[in-house]
Amino acid sequence: MAAAQKNLAKGPVARALASRWAKPAVFVLGLVPLGWMVWLGVSGGLGAEPVAEAVRQSGLWALRLLLVALAVTPLRILTGQAGLARFRRMIGLFAFFYALLHVSVYVGVDQFFDWAAVWKDIVKRPYITVGMGAFVILTALAATSTNGMVRRLGGRRWKALHKAVFLAGAAGCVHYVMLVKGWQYPPFVYAAILLGLVALRYTKSPAAGRLSPSYRT
Repeated sequence: MAAAQKNLAKGPVARALASRWAKPAVFVLGLVPLGWMVWLGVSGGLGAEPVAEAVRQSGLWALRLLLVALAVTPLRILTGQAGLARFRRMIGLFAFFYALLHVSVYVGVDQFFDWAAVWKDIVKRPYITVGMGAFVILTALAATSTNGMVRRLGGRRWKALHKAVFLAGAAGCVHYVMLVKGWQYPPFVYAAILLGLVALRYTKSPAAGRLSPSYRT
């Protein structure tokens, strides 16, 4: 397995990941959901309640991209593709971008910046309370994601802070579970994926070796 991983690390996939075009390609891919939502909006594809659907879609993409960002390190170790780490920060920032869009559409379009109504929702509706908690965590992580903040905080404190990404992921999944009406399986699929990623990071694997929990998220 080690030999196979070594060969993969020098193969065409590794060269593609190291290419100067790789990051721009990932950036463009990160904008595809936004483009799709805009297209749905102008074409009437958001249904009878376009604002609610825009809030839902942006929230789902925030959660999806957060899980993708969390999957980078396990995939890097399992495949031996060290180049995957180049994209973790960008994917995480896209997750924050869609979370910001999610909150902005809710506050600005759904509630028309009625801060009293927004605060009332946060206090009285538990799923919004949990969702806002996840957003606050993601905001802190995005604000401290730069190399300059790593230096200011110090590596140990930065890593400790950024382990909160798992808390944000858990809060996002709980928010989704609480939001849906009746028994629907998709929120539990997202929660299961998160639990699987956490297990991978903290479990010894004969194929992957130790997945260090202290590795940058």
